[in-house]
Amino acid sequence: MSEQQWTTLKVLTWTKDYLGSRGIANARLEAEWLLCAATGLDRVGLYLQYDKPLNDRELTDYRTMVARRARREPLQHILGSQEFCGLDYEVSGDVLIPRHDTEVLISEAIRLAPEAKNILDIGTGSGCIAVSLQKQLVTAKVTATDISDAALIVARRNAAKHDAVIEFLLGSLFAPVSGRRFDLIVSNPPYIPTADIGSLEQEVSDYDPRTALDGGSDGLDIYRALIPAAVDHLNSGGWLILEIGIGQAHDIQRLFRETGSFGEPIVTLDSGGIERVVAAQRKEKL
Repeated sequence: MSEQQWTTLKVLTWTKDYLGSRGIANARLEAEWLLCAATGLDRVGLYLQYDKPLNDRELTDYRTMVARRARREPLQHILGSQEFCGLDYEVSGDVLIPRHDTEVLISEAIRLAPEAKNILDIGTGSGCIAVSLQKQLVTAKVTATDISDAALIVARRNAAKHDAVIEFLLGSLFAPVSGRRFDLIVSNPPYIPTADIGSLEQEVSDYDPRTALDGGSDGLDIYRALIPAAVDHLNSGGWLILEIGIGQAHDIQRLFRETGSFGEPIVTLDSGGIERVVAAQRKEKL
């Protein structure tokens, strides 16, 4: 941007073309969100003041954010937040950015286990799953674990922001809850095959934590460990509900069946018609 008078409309028009030339989809919408952050206006306010020149501070802040986005840094990292299940969550490079596909996991948990009193969220990341369940299943005690202390710092801030009372524990899989049982266990584990990570969008491959993406050679490493181990941490009749990657439903169902401890797995599609969640109930008697 050269030194000239940059009005709201002129800035948006220039940025749409600039970000579009850098391969950013929805460049106009993203330009609007960035300008909202720089000016403190909402999107309606931008168009009510379309001929208003930006002041020096607004223009400097905006230029910085546009440059970051042009390098394919995720919009959510630049804005510092992402909406999930109607709530706004802090995000950073320490946590996986919440995806709306994961909201299917929340709706299935509420549908299948509405009376759950003890809930465990494994690999909580930003805390969006744990907080969403605690806000909707208000009588439940929710525990959330993660292998990353940095992620837990973000998750704790998100819980406090939304007045959600959650027990956060550091550690892998069930290690932090040894000897404990739950009515509901949920997880959105890493499920991208290692070789596929480099072909993901740059916003994902370069900025999401590798530990939140890499599921091993076929994407199923965590499931192989988590599903059989969950049997000893579920109460009779308790549910294990997992988000999965594209094309993984058949293998995940097989892992459930191989334990001999679960009823027939249920597969749920996301809004795009993709198999996104597999859930199974621990048998009353083993």
